[in-house]
Amino acid sequence: MLTGREAVARTGIDAAALKPAECDVSRAVDLPVDRVTIDYEGREHLPDAATLDRLAAATELYVTTPVRADGFDPLGDDSLVGEIPDAARRVLVAGHGAYLSEEESSRAVAPRLGAARRDAPDAWVGTEGVERVALAAGGTQFELLTRSTDRDVRALRAAGFEGEVAVYAPTVLTDDEDAVLDAVGAYVSRRRPVARALPDGDGDGADGADGDGPPTDSSATGRAREVLSAAARDFALVGSPETVRERVDDLREAGVDHVVGYPARGIDEFLA
Repeated sequence: MLTGREAVARTGIDAAALKPAECDVSRAVDLPVDRVTIDYEGREHLPDAATLDRLAAATELYVTTPVRADGFDPLGDDSLVGEIPDAARRVLVAGHGAYLSEEESSRAVAPRLGAARRDAPDAWVGTEGVERVALAAGGTQFELLTRSTDRDVRALRAAGFEGEVAVYAPTVLTDDEDAVLDAVGAYVSRRRPVARALPDGDGDGADGADGDGPPTDSSATGRAREVLSAAARDFALVGSPETVRERVDDLREAGVDHVVGYPARGIDEFLA
């Protein structure tokens, strides 16, 4: 039986994304990849400078920084930028509304993304919700895996885009369908095409946790389960290491440079 480290190595994933609200990110030094990204889940969860220094010394470290958030706003308060080690690189994103105040969410993205790129020319640029702005800003385009990723990246390459493309995907290294849905069912249900396809879908997604729509975890049945199971293969990397490796190889053939896996069942799956 493969260890978690051996399984991840077989997938061909070359980077891991960690959420500091979910795990001790200092454990990233033991992951079987050289590149690690730290997601942003609010200022209170930002790892301290000492932790980031240690990670940057042991890995190729990327830190997600929302350009609209206080502390990372290149046109305002950028006081937190100084806590990121010189050896680390930034991932510039617009910022998810769940982690921004109302005032922060109202700030214009385009001028801030452009200014941040000038300050950090080697940064990756998150494309979610701001695809055209991100492409105009340049740099490594950091996209969420979708059912159209292969086609979209091929189109970019055909149009002459020569920059790097990185793709982020929740990852579940098992064929157990219940485990897959428990790990990524809620996540994929929030993708707009999936939300529309779910029974009673209103286009806004449903997590099933509070009665607003069908269950999206292993308790899902019928049409909802069929939709979620298919979506898990479109919007996440799931299955045996060999199955995931085939999908990763397809992405690379399409022109993707980096595949970033988020351990949706916890960091232990990548380490055990």
